[in-house]
Amino acid sequence: MTKLTETVLKPYRYFGGEYNVPDMNKQCDVRFCMCVADSYEVGMSNLGVRILYYLFNSLEGVVCERCYAPFEDYEQYLRSRNMPLCSLETQRPLKDFDFVGFSMQYEMCYSNVFYMLELAGIPVLSEQRGEDMPFIVGGGPCTVNPEPMYKYFDFFFIGEGETPWKNIIEDYKKQKTQYGVKKSEFLRYVDENYECIYVPSLHPALYEKEQVKSLPDRRAWRNVEEDMNAVFTPQTQLVPSMEIVHDRAVAELFRGCANGCRFCQAGFIYRPVRERTPDNAFELCKALLESTGYDELSLNSLSTSDYSGLTELLTRLYPYAEAHHVQLNLPSMRLDSFKGQFARGNRKSSLTFAPEAGTQRLRDVINKNITDEDIFGTLSEAFGEGYSSVKLYFMLGLPTETQEDVEGIYDIALRVKALYKKTRVSAKPLRLYVSTSTFIPKPFTPFQWCALASAEDVSAKQRYLADSFKKSGVDFSYNDYDCSFMEAVLARGGRSIADALYVAYKDGARFDAWNDRFDFQHYRKAFEQCGVDAAQIVGAKQLDETLPWDFVDIGVTKKYFQNEYLKAMRGATTPSCNKQCNGCGLSAHGYCKNTHGNTKIC
Repeated sequence: MTKLTETVLKPYRYFGGEYNVPDMNKQCDVRFCMCVADSYEVGMSNLGVRILYYLFNSLEGVVCERCYAPFEDYEQYLRSRNMPLCSLETQRPLKDFDFVGFSMQYEMCYSNVFYMLELAGIPVLSEQRGEDMPFIVGGGPCTVNPEPMYKYFDFFFIGEGETPWKNIIEDYKKQKTQYGVKKSEFLRYVDENYECIYVPSLHPALYEKEQVKSLPDRRAWRNVEEDMNAVFTPQTQLVPSMEIVHDRAVAELFRGCANGCRFCQAGFIYRPVRERTPDNAFELCKALLESTGYDELSLNSLSTSDYSGLTELLTRLYPYAEAHHVQLNLPSMRLDSFKGQFARGNRKSSLTFAPEAGTQRLRDVINKNITDEDIFGTLSEAFGEGYSSVKLYFMLGLPTETQEDVEGIYDIALRVKALYKKTRVSAKPLRLYVSTSTFIPKPFTPFQWCALASAEDVSAKQRYLADSFKKSGVDFSYNDYDCSFMEAVLARGGRSIADALYVAYKDGARFDAWNDRFDFQHYRKAFEQCGVDAAQIVGAKQLDETLPWDFVDIGVTKKYFQNEYLKAMRGATTPSCNKQCNGCGLSAHGYCKNTHGNTKIC
């Protein structure tokens, strides 16, 4: 028989053995398998999964293991031997766990959920899973619109999970060990006792093609962890046996974002801002480095340079990093809050910024709240610190975008080149990268009513920029439109698309988040077969229209989103939450304490 090592590339993707794995041999009553519907390299870099993995394993009587989507070589190895997909730590079949949880980080991973369930021998449809099968649970940012996958999950967890999940597991363990529990009984229990849990089988909805006629009869509330200093935080992380996407120690400084960019779903579904104290953050950084041996540390948040304690933290971290030969990384830097001192002590690699739009007019529409002075003042500081490589990210197809806005992208790049010649201290030539993505209108943003730009419109703008940059010495790249179209359908669709997603998978769709593997033809055929009008899903919506996700409450009111949409159409901006309370609605739930004396609610 052919050996595994002769047929499977990098088999350590599938067998664990990493450094800092918790005790898998302890006595346990509950087994949870944490899954990421993507490759090992991608899934191992997920911070949310890492937190829950260590949280569950810290509980008495609970063991949590992991599983990631296998590539074709290991899939064929399993199928040829009639072996099920198993966990990494103990090679236990997924169907033998009490819970199998999927972290839904991005919509394009949905086909891999089907892929992993089938490989595990678990029925894909929730109604076909009996008492001998585990609960299939979805969590992560995509669950703010769970409806496209409603018939495949037993329940969804919406929001941040540290506190409720601990209680849910303890409730299940108690019921299981004391008197046994049927799946239907436990589903009804969590549905009635946890507002952040949504059990779709208990709450029907009515659709007429893509139009929502009636929503589920229960509100689902996003859970918010209020105190970052007190919330469960692992003081270590797994150290893999192979290189992964983010192969470094990662410390989370704060959650949320105060800036209110109108295109950014994360900025709204992670509100409000909750920070660690600099002391707490520094001790976390030390613990992660000392327990892992990493020589690289990333300070992560949605907008790292907005952390109010960053200067104080770096004042303490730079000497520590230098003494221990640690490289510090500061991703997610805003152009209006970057300071040259943030770059000191770092290896002068590349800086990444996102102006998003090429003109001030369009930046006001999207509420980016940065000016040309922010852009070029920041880059002047960076070049003065010795940086010679810059990546700039923009979007095409934004609401109200004109050709002048697109030409502005090229103009900014030329001005950056000229600025480098004036302010450079490095002997290296400037390496300037410009990348554009297609704007996708997402749920729970002021632009959730906007249409996705047409393929013809986006292609024309991409061609213009590609031709303009050819002789400029600027590296230019853009994303595939079909992939953006499909992401928009998955983000904005409702129950009407659920059947088509599984049909597309059966036709061959999987690893759709990978550009070299995504094939839109699988979905085109599935939409035709199932009668899905994808163009209607990505089209413009009326402000008073019922949307598939309207039964989910993230704390920000629909009225606030409507007001922000109308302000965008006027080109009016909204200040950062750090400057004033804009009345988004969060303070009414007690989530947001940063009201600046203003308690108005939209």
